[in-house]
Parts: sequence; structure tokens; C-alpha cells
Amino acid sequence: MTEDEGARGAVRPSRSGVSSASAPADGMIRAIALSPEIVLGDVEGNLARIRDAVSAAARRQAQLIVLPELATSGYVFADRDEAWGAAIAADDPRWVGVREVIPEDAVVVVGYAERADQQLFNSAAVLTRSTRLADYRKSHLWGTETLVFDRGAEAGIVVDAPFGRLGVALCYDNEFPEVPRRIALAGADVLALPVNWPLVSRPDGEHAPELIQAMAAARSSRLPVVIADRWGSERGVDWTDGTAIIDEQGWIIAFRAVMGATAHLSLTAARDKALAPHNHLFDDRRAELY
Repeated sequence: MTEDEGARGAVRPSRSGVSSASAPADGMIRAIALSPEIVLGDVEGNLARIRDAVSAAARRQAQLIVLPELATSGYVFADRDEAWGAAIAADDPRWVGVREVIPEDAVVVVGYAERADQQLFNSAAVLTRSTRLADYRKSHLWGTETLVFDRGAEAGIVVDAPFGRLGVALCYDNEFPEVPRRIALAGADVLALPVNWPLVSRPDGEHAPELIQAMAAARSSRLPVVIADRWGSERGVDWTDGTAIIDEQGWIIAFRAVMGATAHLSLTAARDKALAPHNHLFDDRRAELY
């Protein structure tokens, strides 16, 4: 399969028929990455805190709201059985409580442990007030996730959102350069990236390596990235607290502002892949050589 064929496979039309034609006239969206407190196994409490966080973002006129990976359940499970006990289905009625506080014409992306028949996925729900646009199941599993979750069948997805085309991936997915590039080639205007980044050692003054990779991916495809990460610790795992918003040039424009980040992103700039006067990020690719 060629890279372009793979990109086409990432396209997923919205279940609700939402069209990107309703994108803001000025080509700007207000994106917010949130990191509420997440307690391992406390599904009811986590959903309540997610709802409160989304309500607060609504008051700040957010159009894209991103929350961390496995935000409804926590992350550091002892085994699959424990994760199963903290998992919920895509059609669980408790999702209604989250959806009803989403602003009109806004999208929420939130990570959760998804129970689907006898399978268990590390998933991201893509929600609006009126419908569920999609559920993305993580395809690249990190560490002991391989002992807990089943692998998803797609390397990121792209859905139609009220503001344009929204790409969605989860954490370790983004460390494979093919994934954000595939999403960009499929027409995404912005990438929502829920993550749980364990803190790793690095030289003084340096960003987390995962954040550097996200900056590079944004720059190489002119694809803004909205990252929601964990803070604090869970069962001895310290989190990076890498919540950030990266613009289409690969620069961090918002970072960990009171357990979250808020910024305006230019989708008009993100859609322009030309590097004047002689180059183009996509047209200059020599896919036949790769």
C-alpha cells in the first residue's frame, strides 16, 4: 500500500453528516486542551470531572476541546480484568451527561477504556452536543498496554467537524511519523492528540521527547496539534504534564496553563501547504522513492 493509499484509508465521514462547509469564516478556531484530575478506577468521578471541565471550556467559547487518554478510567492497570472493570461502552448512557454540556458547533475528544463485546480498546470518543461523530481505537500500544488492550484497526482517523476536518490519534500513535503524515494527507486541518506521557529524563531546559516529536510532525505537514496530557502520578508513574497546543509551523503557542492550554489556531494557514515561491510540502514528496 502506498502512502497516499494509506492516507485515503484514514478518511471517515461523519455519522451525523456534519460538513466542513460550516468552518469559521475567518479560518480561526479556539482550541482548548484540558487535564482534569483523573483517578484510577473512579469512572463516575472522572466523568463528573470531565463534564465540569467541558462546561468551563464552553464558557471560554471553545470550538475544539481535547482531554487526556483514558480520562474516564485512569491508565496504570494491574491487568486486563481491572481495566475491564473500569471500561465503558460507546453507547453507555452516561455519555449523555458529557454531551449535553458541549457548546453548539464544538467538538470534544476524550480518551476512554472501551468495552466492545469481548474486546477492550484504548479509545477516543469524538463527540458533539447532538451526536457521536466517531470512536478511534488506538493501534500502536505502548508497554504493558499490549497485555491489557486489543489493537485498533486504523492508524488515526479523520472526521468532518463543524469547523473543518479533524484528525484523531492517541499518544504512542504519534511517535510513528507515518501516522500524523497519513492524517494530514487525508485532509485534516488539526490533530487532536489525547496522551498519557510517562515522565522520562532529559537534559535541563529541553522539552519532553514526545513533545518534540509532535512539534516536528506539525511542522513537516503544517498540521496543528492539540495535546492533552496527564499531570501528577499514578501507581508510581509520574506524568510529563505535557499539555500543549502546537501551531502549523511547529511552535508551541500554549502550554500547561493551569492544568490546560488555550489558543487560537489558523486553519487557513494550516491548509496552505505551499512554501513560496518554489516548494510545496505535499507536492514535493517523492513517494515513489520511499
